[in-house]
Amino acid sequence: MTPTTIKVLIADDHAIVREGLRQILADTRDLVVAGDAENGGDAIKLARREEADVLLLDISMPDRNGIDVLKQIRKEVPRLAVLMLSMHREDLYAIRSLKAGAAGYMNKQSAPAELVDAIRQVAAGRKFVSQALAQELARQVGDENRDAAPHETLSDREYQTMVMIASGQTVTDIANALKLSVKTISMYRSRLLQKMQMRHNAELTHYAIKNKLVE
Repeated sequence: MTPTTIKVLIADDHAIVREGLRQILADTRDLVVAGDAENGGDAIKLARREEADVLLLDISMPDRNGIDVLKQIRKEVPRLAVLMLSMHREDLYAIRSLKAGAAGYMNKQSAPAELVDAIRQVAAGRKFVSQALAQELARQVGDENRDAAPHETLSDREYQTMVMIASGQTVTDIANALKLSVKTISMYRSRLLQKMQMRHNAELTHYAIKNKLVE
């Protein structure tokens, strides 16, 4: 291992994704995978245990929301650069991730070369954002004096629940996907409806579509 080697950790609940990321990094001489985890709790333990440079963290972990995991790691292992990976469009979770301390945010459909470049950037202490995300950040800076939109007042879990409901998933579907109880998801739904001053899912879905929070 050379002095310039970048040690990378991978946290994703899908084994095929973890293996795919391993293969991409195996083809790059200066990057080495130092460990992987399949859920949020294990990701935190891995970050504590390994002297790594970068963590690739899936935002949709089964036991804990990826942003919650990010916040915990930032508290305990602040030297570790966290690059969030997601299947969601950048404008859905990227801003929340960066505000929570992520070094960057990437869509899983990005090209392998872009992923390698992103890892090198965040390992060097820089932020990584795509061109599209940079434009969104610039727009938000320009609008910083505006009142917060209703969905911006939601917690990370409430926001995730809202997006999933607006995408047509039932409370049971969401509970199964996130490995949480139906009661817990129902609580998130009640809270977000109250915060957004809405009465039912139809209003929520209309709002999400109108504000381009779902495709």
